[in-house]
Amino acid sequence: MKSDNKKTYGSENDGSFAALIREPRTWLLLAGVVCFILLPRVGSQYVSYLVLTFFGYGVALLGLNLLFGYTGLLSFGHALFFATGAYTVSYMTAKFAIFSMELSILVAIIAAVVIAALIGAICVRYIKIYFALLMLAFGMLMYSFLIKFYFITGGDEGMRVLRPHLFGFDLSSLAKMDFLTGWYYYYVFALFVIATWGMWRIVSSPFGLALKALRDNPEKATYLGIDVRRYRWYAFIISAVYASVGGALVAPVIGNVDPTLTYWTQSGTLVFMTLLGGFANFLGPLLGGLVYIFLQDAVMSLLHYWRFVFGAILAFIVIAAPGGLAGAIEIVVKWYGRNREEA
Repeated sequence: MKSDNKKTYGSENDGSFAALIREPRTWLLLAGVVCFILLPRVGSQYVSYLVLTFFGYGVALLGLNLLFGYTGLLSFGHALFFATGAYTVSYMTAKFAIFSMELSILVAIIAAVVIAALIGAICVRYIKIYFALLMLAFGMLMYSFLIKFYFITGGDEGMRVLRPHLFGFDLSSLAKMDFLTGWYYYYVFALFVIATWGMWRIVSSPFGLALKALRDNPEKATYLGIDVRRYRWYAFIISAVYASVGGALVAPVIGNVDPTLTYWTQSGTLVFMTLLGGFANFLGPLLGGLVYIFLQDAVMSLLHYWRFVFGAILAFIVIAAPGGLAGAIEIVVKWYGRNREEA
């Protein structure tokens, strides 16, 4: 009897592993990782530069979707934390001559935790449009601060971001594009992979399940013993940390940080990327961010009124494909699978 149980257990493990191997999404994910690794070697520097920008935004999008997709709180001021990370790197390198990228990221995380803990304690008391408008208000307060306090923030001219050191190595001898599409590319890609894995662990944990429960039915979640406000506050802080790290990673890429990083249109861009990819899917916002960056580059090179085109795209997605690109792809894959089984 024991032998039969052991055999059954082993066969179930084999079956689950075989199912994972047969899963198309597994192979697509691995193919994407391989393409990102090989891109700087086989592609152009400009394409690698755009993908590098996506890695930074991707980290921020993971955090925003934890708040929006899993907790049910839409933020129109999340660029506040994105700018926090970017300005932290600028201060560390240009003001204090501290070039360690790892130390800059650590300081950006601490700054995001402090700011988010204070703001979140107020904002998580509200939901839906009230939360969104409160975040918009705090974002515009940050924008006004960056504009008015010129002697601290550089005003509308912004602040320079000097080239950071990676793990203590000074790579200033390299040309800017060689640095960005070489060592820095793989550095940011590694952090992007770690951040994605970390967020996957968070949303798959009991904490992530609790966030889904309070998103769908806060009253029932409270009845089950979940402290709704406290869990929202935790999610808010984690989301802010991810946004701040994303801003810190993007800062050396753009080379100069200015108040537009925290303007409401920047927050709108993050929300647009999330909706474009699909907030109901874990990888949806990442897909939306990648498509947005390349689509924006293509449309801006052809049209002056590129925002009109993006507005039309957003309207189409909301009406025709509310699940975003990831949702549309999933529908097509399921339809193909059903037809294949019937055949």
